[in-house]
Amino acid sequence: MINSLEKKFKKKENSFFKIVILILTGIIAFGSIILPISSRPTAFELSVGSVATQDFQAPRNLTYTSDYLTEQKISSIKNSITPVYLNIDPAISRQQIDRLRKSIDFITLVRNDSYSDLDQKINDLSNLTHTQISRDVATQLINLDEQTWVSVQREAILVLEQVFRATIRDYQVQEAKQRVATLISFSFSEDNSKTIENLVSPFVVPNSLFSKELTDEAINLAIEQVEPVQKSYSPGESIIRRGQIIDEQTYEALEKFNFISPDNKQQEYFAAGIFILLQMFFLGLYFSKQKSNSFSVKEILIISIIFILFLLSAKFLIPNRTVLPYIFPFAGFTFAIGTLFGFEAAFILSLSLSSIISFGSFDFQSLLPFYLIPSLFGSLVLGQGRRISVFFSAGLLTGILSIGVILAIRLLDGSTDLIGMITLSGASLLNGMASASLGLLMQFFVAQILGITTAIQLLEISRPDHPLLQFILTNAPGTYQHSLQVTNMAEQAAKDIGADQLLTRVGALYHDAGKAANPSFFIENQIASNINAHDDLDHYLSAATIIQHVPDGVDLAKKFRLPSRIIDFVKEHHGTLMTKYFYIKAIEANNNDVDSVDVNDFRYPGPIPQSKETALLMLADGVEARARADKPTNREELEKIIHGVIDFCLKEGQLEDTELTMKDLNIIVNSFSNTLINTYHPRIKYPELKTQPVELLDETDKP
Repeated sequence: MINSLEKKFKKKENSFFKIVILILTGIIAFGSIILPISSRPTAFELSVGSVATQDFQAPRNLTYTSDYLTEQKISSIKNSITPVYLNIDPAISRQQIDRLRKSIDFITLVRNDSYSDLDQKINDLSNLTHTQISRDVATQLINLDEQTWVSVQREAILVLEQVFRATIRDYQVQEAKQRVATLISFSFSEDNSKTIENLVSPFVVPNSLFSKELTDEAINLAIEQVEPVQKSYSPGESIIRRGQIIDEQTYEALEKFNFISPDNKQQEYFAAGIFILLQMFFLGLYFSKQKSNSFSVKEILIISIIFILFLLSAKFLIPNRTVLPYIFPFAGFTFAIGTLFGFEAAFILSLSLSSIISFGSFDFQSLLPFYLIPSLFGSLVLGQGRRISVFFSAGLLTGILSIGVILAIRLLDGSTDLIGMITLSGASLLNGMASASLGLLMQFFVAQILGITTAIQLLEISRPDHPLLQFILTNAPGTYQHSLQVTNMAEQAAKDIGADQLLTRVGALYHDAGKAANPSFFIENQIASNINAHDDLDHYLSAATIIQHVPDGVDLAKKFRLPSRIIDFVKEHHGTLMTKYFYIKAIEANNNDVDSVDVNDFRYPGPIPQSKETALLMLADGVEARARADKPTNREELEKIIHGVIDFCLKEGQLEDTELTMKDLNIIVNSFSNTLINTYHPRIKYPELKTQPVELLDETDKP
């Protein structure tokens, strides 16, 4: 009663922890959708200048006022308006001519200064306020004779007056300065003409000024006449193609069609929350339908961690990229789960993971089948993953099927050119190979963490050259042959009832490894002419010696680092049965007083078989021993032995935790019979030769 309550409490406790793990997984999955964890903005967060990761088409008729196009039109009008300048301002001309006169007067004073030498005069001329005179020009001005200087003065003022008679705007100053040389009288020498030009040019300035007020008024008047630009889209009309750069006009259109992430984040959060709740309900329903011992809390925790790692990696790497989504090794998750927990678990978990990865992406309709279909096909080919080569065969098939999915989707909408198809096809093949490698590594590490025995590991330790098998063969050859016979029986029965055939085979090979520690105490290793080792032993000691082969087998299995699942076969193949032969002998030695003998001294430590596979080993071991002892001559006698062993195990409660059904037991009877009938069939006794053949006789024996 207490044991039953403990089991019930343990079951509720496990269920609680599983629910907690599921809830935490859902919270993290929700965060992966709504939080900006991607190394690039998500597809919803498009921006001007980024590359479109999806073809965008107008879902409906829409006509709207385009602020961008209107602004472009206004900008064009602004650029077309001619700047407005004021009329010629005479005051500017008079001011500049007056400044020239003052400069000439100053030069005259310097020329007439009798107290200064040439260098001093040159320095004085360099201090002119409104013009800069070079040393060469200053020297020329000082060295001019008085008559020529008077003529130069008069001509300079005259030329400047002529220059200012024309309109000079800010962009025409240089042109006006170039015109000065053409206005000088040809009566002057070239040097004097150059001197006049150097005097006049610095005083040429704009006499028609730019009017910002009048220009702005003209621009505003033109803008008032601009009509807002209307933009229209029809249903199905392309807004932008995948791979094109998003400009301001396109971004505005995407905003109008609500393709850009909405400002109201609550709506987005609500949608993500509903989707994650549905996914977690789906997964929770799946795990709740499994048998209580199908998935332990530790296994569900590891599955959840792997699930989250793949999800976060995908959400970090995939959004807003063109090729990387098709390289992401999603199938590695399916391969690892499939080989460790079966195809059903791989299908359910892969469906959920691919849906969450694709959710919120504009590529949802293409990414979901791209991830799910090839990975499931690859997992079917992979099966239990019994060889490394099978992993890469599954990876290659995944890559090829991925190419097929891409072709089907891209050719349908015609959105990818030949180069794009080749690129995505190469990415798909790389995806398949990467998935195979990742799945193989994950299978190994997860199996080590969970203590799960993989098919590759089982095949490795089932090789005849394994050190422990060689130890058994060398020390206990009879036990080795017995194990081979039991292995054949149990393996075939496992195949017939749908149990793990490979696990059963390998477990049966090692189940009696402990007998190799004391081989002479077991009848299959004893020579018929030798004395039985038990003849000189107390019955209790004999029983203890026989029972000891189970702990010895466990020690040897651990020493040779066999998986814990194989050690279960060593522990459970006798369950809590007793060594009946020595138990009866002990009772006989005590005057047939049953109460004087403690049956527990003759029982194996157990536990009873906890799986179909270890139960098959127990039954096969018992049937083989009985058949070897009774030597049945026909199928009826053989089936009687098999039924006897099964009935005895049922009566002793050895099969209570194995979930074997009556249908399974009937199949086992038929399977054991078919396997053993060929072992115990009558054999032909060959006649012996009375005399040697002639060709074998010695020369002296010939007549």
